[in-house]
Amino acid sequence: MNNTATDFDVMIVGAGISGIGMAAHMKEKAPDHDFVIVERRENLGGTWDLFRYPGIRSDSDMHTLGFDFEPWKHEKSIADGPAILEYLDQIVDERDIRKHIRFSHKVLAADWRESEARWHVTLETEQGEKKHLTANWLYLGSGYYDYDEPYDPGFELGEFEGQVIHPQFWPEDLDYADKNVVVIGSGATAVTIVPSMSEKAAKVTMLQRTPTWMFSRPAKDALANFLRKILPEKLAYRITRWKNIKLQDYGFKRARTKPEKMAADLHKRIRKSMGEDYDLAPFTPPYNPWEQRLCLVPDDDLFDAIKSGKADVVTGHIKAFEKGGVRLTDDRFLPADIVITATGLKLAVAGKIALSKEGQPIDLSEHFYYKGCMFSNVPNLAVVFGYLNASWTLRADINSDYICRVLNETRRRGVDVAEPVLTSQAEAQIEEDDIFDFSSGYIQRAKSIMPKNAVEYPWRLNQEYVVDRKRMKDDPVDDGLLQFRRHGANTRRADEQLEAAE
Repeated sequence: MNNTATDFDVMIVGAGISGIGMAAHMKEKAPDHDFVIVERRENLGGTWDLFRYPGIRSDSDMHTLGFDFEPWKHEKSIADGPAILEYLDQIVDERDIRKHIRFSHKVLAADWRESEARWHVTLETEQGEKKHLTANWLYLGSGYYDYDEPYDPGFELGEFEGQVIHPQFWPEDLDYADKNVVVIGSGATAVTIVPSMSEKAAKVTMLQRTPTWMFSRPAKDALANFLRKILPEKLAYRITRWKNIKLQDYGFKRARTKPEKMAADLHKRIRKSMGEDYDLAPFTPPYNPWEQRLCLVPDDDLFDAIKSGKADVVTGHIKAFEKGGVRLTDDRFLPADIVITATGLKLAVAGKIALSKEGQPIDLSEHFYYKGCMFSNVPNLAVVFGYLNASWTLRADINSDYICRVLNETRRRGVDVAEPVLTSQAEAQIEEDDIFDFSSGYIQRAKSIMPKNAVEYPWRLNQEYVVDRKRMKDDPVDDGLLQFRRHGANTRRADEQLEAAE
């Protein structure tokens, strides 16, 4: 691709899992469409390039966090950050995708011009130079959280003189050997950091306001490694992937239908590691399993760190940051040289890009999801927001495949616009649904900015991969809701056309 080109069939925003996945799908399934990937960072990988905290790893198995088209070949199915980056680099190089990536290009705004069937995209380079590119389609693989700003719970640091670090901005040269560390939080990030830092630190304390449900499993998938020895690589991967998909689905549904049994099973696994007399209070949340994401504990690493005395879990509320540590409301004092605020992410929609249509701002919170992939009455725009109850890449794969089908359909018809049309009359009949049936803080804080969700498909972001996969693959692209047209023709919405006809 000519690096001076300024117009494309598809502009993919983000060179992380979602963006690289779309590029690979296009290479195979929509090869007649050209594309560019614009990435704000200097390297590919997205989340896996941004986060550099100790122990950074997947919190899903790599047989489902990996792509459907590229087998995961490492022995460990719970993989560390460098292994995931190696996997993405291999895909990019083997499929000749790297030449399509423009690094250090941050998308600021995108305006849809109907007269050209083009998104006019404003970007900024690392040097502050503004650039202007155009594309028929915009595919947002920009993730789900704010890269610039993590969630700030508003701690008053008072007299504390030590280092305070958020995992999203981890310093390269942090020396924590023989130091006391307090990690605030009990989500996936904290559960990863605590056992990893405990190897060098004097003591690491995970301070949680509320316990989290923990799920312990081996980092290696014994069946996957066995199958790879006796079957062709791709077949072994497909079997393992489907096994894990079904297990994820079964586990989630069991938690929703029989929460007491699921809770007992999770506690049983912890007791197996910690002993029958262990007090389970630090791992007994006031909510049911899968009302928030389960936290993965590979190879019992967190429990082993606690048993060794190098780590601890404390449940309580912060009263004040004092010299030398953290004071809790019950007057307990936690010594700390370093405080890690693993307090969560701040969600962002569409990578915080200022979207507009003919100069008029597009507020996605006023639009319904269409098949968990596009938005009502927004042309030639697709997005990836992964599953909360399964691996992110499962949605990225089916969305990429579906948009390739849409691209090919527009080419076959000789049109250049595809828009999920929802008339005002039809919208008035829609029963809205809670977009996320999860109580996690980061989810609840972001509901006001999220797109709308209907009870009935297709105007929703669903949380059932097995169902979604079949629908996205088998349902006709031309479903009567996704309207195809040539730019400039029939641009009025269907309800406006009906009114004019009357």
